[in-house]
Amino acid sequence: MVTIESLLNTVDLPDSPTPRLDAELLLAHALGKSRSYLHTWPERELEAEQLERYQAMLVRRQAGEPVAYILGQQGFWSLELEVASHTLIPRPDTELLVETVLALLPATPAALLDLGTGTGAIALALACERPAWRLTAVDRVPEAVALAERNRARLKLDNATFIESHWFSALAGQRYQLIVSNPPYIAADDRHLVEGDVRFEPSSALVAGADGLDDIRLIIQQAPDYLEAGGWLLLEHGFDQAAAVRELLSARGFSAVESRRDLGGHERISLGRFNNE
Repeated sequence: MVTIESLLNTVDLPDSPTPRLDAELLLAHALGKSRSYLHTWPERELEAEQLERYQAMLVRRQAGEPVAYILGQQGFWSLELEVASHTLIPRPDTELLVETVLALLPATPAALLDLGTGTGAIALALACERPAWRLTAVDRVPEAVALAERNRARLKLDNATFIESHWFSALAGQRYQLIVSNPPYIAADDRHLVEGDVRFEPSSALVAGADGLDDIRLIIQQAPDYLEAGGWLLLEHGFDQAAAVRELLSARGFSAVESRRDLGGHERISLGRFNNE
């Protein structure tokens, strides 16, 4: 007899930092139930097909594949998003970008741009919170644009638009009150690229040159050409890159430059305002 409780009491995920949580998420998915169901009915027996689905997913997790890719979904902000192996998995740290944008601009009509949107997480969270805003979000990977559009359609957020563009390449003549981005910012030789979940994520969405700042430099250099007067640029970056990003922003003529800390106390995002009148 294989019950929910017996499976959760024999979790074998030694390389996972959260083995119990992983097992609960996989088992709930295999059953088509919520995690709360597992705790409410621990004595329930699994059908053969349910057990087979769970064990197949567990094997993938034991090989190191991220839970989000196995499930094909990941929560971000208040949204449940489809994810796939050609996009980064949305992370809680990035919600700091959303919080900061919401605090910077009023809820009145405005045009915003999300660069390197991936699953569409940032743009869709902002579109959900501010119906009067118009979000344009771009990604150079066609599959990512298609995935983000599927998320938009399922969430019925008509104030977001997703297009294929390598940073600003398809945006000639456009201006925005605010540009936000979670670009690649990991150095090419960073040891973390061969550890944990990151091993399975697309390197093109992670790596940005020898010091991890190549894409950030490009965005900071080009962003003023696409900002309205007094427009804001917000960037997520590595925990040890804030000083370098602030210096780049100031050198390009941005004012009110500062960094904000995440819940772990790390300077995770930097921002500045460009007065290009």
